[in-house]
Formats: sequence, structure tokens, C-alpha cells
Amino acid sequence: MIPASSLSPSAGVPALSMTGRLWALLALLGLLWGGSFFFTQLVVHEIAPLSLVALRVGIAAVALLAFLALRRMPLAPLRQRAGAFLLLGLLNNAIPFLLLAIGQKAMGAGLASILNATTPLWTILVAALATSDERLSGPKLVGIGLGIAGVAVLVGPEAFGAGHLAPLPALAAVLGATFSYALAAVFARRFRGVPPTVVATGQLCGSSLIVIPLALLLGTGPGLGAMTPAGIMSMLALALVSTAFAYILFFEIVARAGATNASLVTFLVPASAILLGILFLGETLSLREVLGFGAILAGLAAIDGRLARGVAKAWGSR
Repeated sequence: MIPASSLSPSAGVPALSMTGRLWALLALLGLLWGGSFFFTQLVVHEIAPLSLVALRVGIAAVALLAFLALRRMPLAPLRQRAGAFLLLGLLNNAIPFLLLAIGQKAMGAGLASILNATTPLWTILVAALATSDERLSGPKLVGIGLGIAGVAVLVGPEAFGAGHLAPLPALAAVLGATFSYALAAVFARRFRGVPPTVVATGQLCGSSLIVIPLALLLGTGPGLGAMTPAGIMSMLALALVSTAFAYILFFEIVARAGATNASLVTFLVPASAILLGILFLGETLSLREVLGFGAILAGLAAIDGRLARGVAKAWGSR
């Protein structure tokens, strides 16, 4: 899950140093966003995906509005940019949350989180086509190639046949969610100067105005009242912890350490989702998933560049 304000280093946010406290917050954020796949896996088998998303964004939006009120932060930007927040909410919450929920009805939380980790790859491609200041470079091309190779390993040549690790429509739904996140990340460039927590609140209010009426109109099924106690607790955790609180946590890291350091959470989310799935959902990882995940991580490391620079610096000092 990549928030809209997780822009590339060239987006104007300086890459500051990471303190021990910030590393701890980053690890917690990776656990929370990994938990979003875990909680979705529990809830999506009790209510329809559209109902799940409506509850998720609605509860999270109310929580963040309350947070802004307690902090006495101005709400004028929400009214002034209502149309833009509606589009951001569509691209960054409504579409990807729904596609992820649909995909997770047919695959495990671990595999869904691995595919979700490809979001930075599509973001780089979209930014290169849609902007003038985020061009492709050699390391980015290498990283994109490795990432696409990882996805190809996960999908495999038998994707259209029986016995595949997940149905092709489910794989396509999750990858569609990552592409929607990429579009949102580029669109979010226009919100520079707006407090990040206000951006998070605006996008969740926008997605709520889209998804909740749609869920009511289509009558997608029962909500919290028809869920088991475990399902209700998972839904509340998904909305309040893995969405509302996680956004606040992310934006604090961005403000104190820069977007580049905050983007390292991409490496942690699949690991936490996989661990939770193995411990509590009885999921396992196949060799194909391990190899595909490894290629995606290598691609992200190549794009980030800091690992390569650190190795080169250490080698040069010998």
C-alpha cells in the first residue's frame, strides 16, 4: 500500500537522516500495512468487497476528521480542492482497495502483498510518461526490469491453465490496484504545500463520498451488524489501525525523514503480511513466490540505489 504522498525524491521532499525512533516507527508502519492484507483476508469472506471498502474508508475518514479537529488543523483545503480530493480518493483508495479485496478472495495475503510491492515500479513508469522532471535512468530501468521479471515468475506461463497459484482475474485485480496507486502518486504532486494529514483526510473523505453511496445503491450485502465478532474487530482494525493511524504514522516519517526514507516501508510490508499469514491463516510460500518476491525486492533496491552506493563506498574504502 503506497500512499499518495509517497512521491519520489525528486518531488521536493529532502531525504533526511533516520534516527532510531524513526526506524522503529518505520518497522511499526510496515507491520500495520502488512496487517491490512491480513485483516482484509479475514473480513472479505464475511462481507462483499464493496461493503468492506465502504466501511474501511468511511470509518477511517471519520477518525481522521476527528484527529484534525483535535489538532485544530484547518479544514479549508478540503472544501477548496473538493474535486481534486474526489479524484485522489478514487485513484488512491476506492479503486485499489476494492481491487485488492476482490483479489484476496482468491489468493493469500502474502501473495497479494508481494504483488502490491510492485507499485513503485509502475509509479516510475507513469511518472516518466506524465511528467517532465522524473525521467527514467539506468538504475530505474534495471529495477523495473527486475520487478517485471518477478511478476512474470509469479504469474508463470501456465496462468491460463489449471493448478495455478491464483486465478488470473485475481492476479489482474491486484496488479490493477498497484497501477491505480501509481496514477494516484503522480496526481498527488499537485497537493504540494497542503499538510500531509489533510491530504490523507481529503482522499479518504473523497473515497467515502464515492464508495458509500455506491454500496448503498447496489445493496452489496450486510455490514457490521451481520459479521462475527472476530470479523467486526478485524474491520475496525483495518479501518482505524491499518488505514487511519497508519497514514498519520507515515506522514510523520515523511515530515521528519523525507519521502525517500519513508518509501523503505515498501520492503517491510510483504514481510509482515507473509509472516501474519503463515502464523494465523495457515498460509505457505511456494518456491515461485519466494523467487518472484526476491526479484521484486532486487528491483526496488536497484531503484532506491542506496544499497548499491553503500556497497560501492565500502568497497572503495578498502
